[in-house]
Amino acid sequence: MSQYAVVGNPVKHSKSPRIHSLFASQTGMELAYTAIQLKPENFEAGVRKFFADGGAGLNVTVPFKEKAFLLADSCSERARLAQAVNTLCVDGDGALIGDNTDGVGLVRDIKGNHQFEIRQRRILLLGAGGAVRGALSALVAEDPAEITIANRTPGKALQLKAEFGHLADLTAVGFGELDATAFDLVINGTSLGLEGKLPPISKAVISSACCCYDMVYADSDTVFVRWARDNGAVLALDGLGMLVEQAAESFAIWHGLRPQTLSVISQLR
Repeated sequence: MSQYAVVGNPVKHSKSPRIHSLFASQTGMELAYTAIQLKPENFEAGVRKFFADGGAGLNVTVPFKEKAFLLADSCSERARLAQAVNTLCVDGDGALIGDNTDGVGLVRDIKGNHQFEIRQRRILLLGAGGAVRGALSALVAEDPAEITIANRTPGKALQLKAEFGHLADLTAVGFGELDATAFDLVINGTSLGLEGKLPPISKAVISSACCCYDMVYADSDTVFVRWARDNGAVLALDGLGMLVEQAAESFAIWHGLRPQTLSVISQLR
C-alpha cells in the first residue's frame, strides 16, 4: 500500500490524514496517510528516511515549509516564488520535487466553492509572512484590479512588493498607513486569529460587496470572520475550504486524479 504523510510540529491536530482518507475512498484508491511530528533539527533526516523507506508523497506544514523548499532538488515556479514547499514527492531518478499548493487552494475555494470572482477586484492582503507569500502568485494570476499588502512592519510588505513586482503592480503599506480605501476582497494572512486577536484595521476597508477571508480556521468562527460579518461583509469565510482545496491539488500531483472537495468540506464541518 502506498505511504503518504504530513510532517510538521505540532502535527497531531492535522486534518490532512482524514482529508486524504476521504479522497481515497471517493476515488477508490488504497493508501496509508499518517501524521509525522519532527523536531526542527531532524527535519531533513526525517524526510529522507520517509522516501528511502518507500514513501510516495509528503505534505509539509508549519514550521517546515521554508526548510522543505531549501531541501528540494527542484521546485515548481509557484513554490519558487513562495520560497516555500508544502508538497513533496520523488521522481524516477530519486530527486526530491517540491511544489506549493496553498495559493491555488485559496483561489479555488474563493472562486469555485463560493462563486466570488477575483478578476478586476481590489484586494487587501493582511500580513507579509509565509501565508501571504504562498498566495500572492495565484492571486496575481486572477488579474485583480489592484493588490495592497499591509503589514505591522512595512519593511516586510515592501520586500514582497520587490520580489513579486515583476508580476503585478503592488502597493505595500503598514497597517497604520491604510486610509479609508474600501476593498472587494480582504484576506487575513496573519496568525493573530490563533491568539484571538484582530489586525489593527478599520471597518472602512470593507466595501459594500466585500468578501473577507481568514486563512486560518477553527471549530467555531474565528475572530476575523466574526468581525467581518459584524461589519457588513457579504461573505465572511475561514480557511477550511482552502485546506481541503490545497490537499486536493497535492492529491492530483501524486495520483493524476483530482477528487471532489465540497463533500469533504461538508464532512469536516
